[in-house]
Amino acid sequence: MGSPLRERVRPWGKAASLAIVIAMIYRAAAASFILFVSCTTIGAAVASDVDDTQPVLVELFTSQGCSDCPPADEILADLARRTDVVALSFPVTYWDMLGWKDTLASVSNTNRQKAYAESLGRTGTYTPQMIVDGIEDVVGNKRHRVLSAVTRHYALRREAEPLLLEAAYSLQNLTIDISGSAPESFTADSAATIWVMRVLGHATVEIADGENRDRMLAYTNVVRDIQVAGSWSGGEKTLRLPLGLDASAHDGVAIVVQGANHGQVLAATLLKPSF
Repeated sequence: MGSPLRERVRPWGKAASLAIVIAMIYRAAAASFILFVSCTTIGAAVASDVDDTQPVLVELFTSQGCSDCPPADEILADLARRTDVVALSFPVTYWDMLGWKDTLASVSNTNRQKAYAESLGRTGTYTPQMIVDGIEDVVGNKRHRVLSAVTRHYALRREAEPLLLEAAYSLQNLTIDISGSAPESFTADSAATIWVMRVLGHATVEIADGENRDRMLAYTNVVRDIQVAGSWSGGEKTLRLPLGLDASAHDGVAIVVQGANHGQVLAATLLKPSF
């Protein structure tokens, strides 16, 4: 009786084993398919998150003689660490008569702020003032207002027609490439200005007099000079110009494409070559 029983059990065991193996293969194949689909979906999400939106330009008009300015200088330093912002400091000269001559200020910086006052319809200038993308001014030491303005203007940039601004620096020569569509409001007479600004990335100054007497103040991306490199009214354009940089005086260069008469900033970038 024992032998027939073993014979009956043996075929059933083989079938069960085969079924289990087939089930395992099916599950492995299904898992592989799910993993493939999941990876493909994740890859597509990563690719779609790539953002080539131009950064927002934030310009701080500041002075070593102004006691309200150091908090704004710190906010600008924080903004300079972000990839969605080009943050520049413009020390101005009109505080020089009040006890301390700003060691980084220039007339060209002061004139730029005055031009903004005219374009924005303001009756005068003040420090600390931040100009965001050329069309909105904010009290520079009000962090929440500054950050809100940056967020708002970055959102506007994402909705605008894409504009590509690229720059390269080599052997004392600067190359600028611009391509894209100009705003509909642009004409040949109102083409954008291409500004080139030599920048000192970091400076620390001991203040001996004035409102900030006996303080050590730090400055970030200080604009040392400003020049017009050309104009742009749409399409593709390449500029090549000689430009000397000195690590002790200016170790970087900012390029700004801006509407005529200190209007809306269309694109900005900051290069910091290795020396």
